[in-house]
Amino acid sequence: MAKILIIKLGSLGDIAQISGAIKDISENHKDDEIHIMTTKPYFGLFKKNPNISNVILDKRLPRYNLIYLYSLMKNIKKYKFSKVYDLQNSSRTSFYKKILFPKATKDTWSSTETTLPTGTSKDDFDKDSVLSRFDHQLKSSGINTRRTLSPDFSWSLTDISQIKNYHQLEKYIVLFPFCSPHLTSKKWPYYNDLINLINENYDNNYKIVIAPGPNEIKEASNINALCILDNGKALDISQLASLIKDSSFVVANDTGPAHITAHLGSRGVALFGSHTSPFKVSIERENFKAIQAPELSKLSAEKVFERMSEIIS
Repeated sequence: MAKILIIKLGSLGDIAQISGAIKDISENHKDDEIHIMTTKPYFGLFKKNPNISNVILDKRLPRYNLIYLYSLMKNIKKYKFSKVYDLQNSSRTSFYKKILFPKATKDTWSSTETTLPTGTSKDDFDKDSVLSRFDHQLKSSGINTRRTLSPDFSWSLTDISQIKNYHQLEKYIVLFPFCSPHLTSKKWPYYNDLINLINENYDNNYKIVIAPGPNEIKEASNINALCILDNGKALDISQLASLIKDSSFVVANDTGPAHITAHLGSRGVALFGSHTSPFKVSIERENFKAIQAPELSKLSAEKVFERMSEIIS
């Protein structure tokens, strides 16, 4: 039995996106052990994935920390992996290839770099959608891809009946008005206006809820919606995914929860500024759409509500 390593360090949206790729890799290595290396926020989550045999923690310490690199190298080498699928495709994982697998070839290390189409620059290749790039990478590595282009994040779900009962949730809409502090261009400013429109037009038939992350709980008080927590703490990823799955609709900035919604097959809409495009991040699905504006501050609540009404009806 060979040992296979998948590398995916983050972020939340990217974790949801590779669900199909993990399934395809697993099905093409049925007699092998599938391991994954990830970072602390996703360590416990991947332990729930039925296609993963073992989860390896990368503390992601600075590269000049030679003691840590030696420890990581020692830990990785003991498994004697026969093939690595680098689904992070970052400068860090390229660095890992050089120090952890210096003799690796394209047959033993699958990445964007080792599977780049002939005559195509990496910059040009990166203009394609993220799922198309994964699909090309895996096909070029001998993987029969059936699910890579259609990720299914349902493996992450858990029972949240206690949380739903506590907050008396039946018909509800989830809003995700937050974003990383250093990515404020992703933040749409009119969520409270949208809440007013929803309540007015749907006669308060839906509860409007938000589910802030650990660093967003204080900010949540600025939104006129029910804040969903678990004993005063932010929901974990599985709880968050389950809250989304059971919802009637989701409106989100271009953040991890938007990608979770898309890859659960749930109904919703993501709001994009000019930072990237919905095509490039592969977010639009049958029930999940995107609205893009040159500046999110110029995207009105009325426009978002109109698009939302088209999908929810």
